[in-house]
Amino acid sequence: MRSALTWGYLVLAVLGAILPWQANLEFMQAAAGPGFDLPGFIQDANLTAASRSLSRDLLVAASAFTIWIGVEGRRMQVRGWWVTLIVCVTVSFACGGPLFLHLRERRLQELEAAEESS
Repeated sequence: MRSALTWGYLVLAVLGAILPWQANLEFMQAAAGPGFDLPGFIQDANLTAASRSLSRDLLVAASAFTIWIGVEGRRMQVRGWWVTLIVCVTVSFACGGPLFLHLRERRLQELEAAEESS
């Protein structure tokens, strides 16, 4: 069961990298000029009540989860926990969040195996 959960989180991390970036690339192609128009992106994210709701929901949830990643990563001594914070900022929160859960599950498996062998 735990192995399936570990791999499930990894699949979600991959999807969390691909799906948001498909939309980001569409946005960049539609925007005038090269690069990523951050002010335009923020403006579009606040265009309608529905988009404001989703943006604010993501902001609050990502903020809380980011704090938890830092606390839980150190507490459980999850290897590479800090990398997930970088991934959250540079790739997407939808990638970094599940990636941390994947690493955490692997750590829980290590702890269970150590406990069983002692």
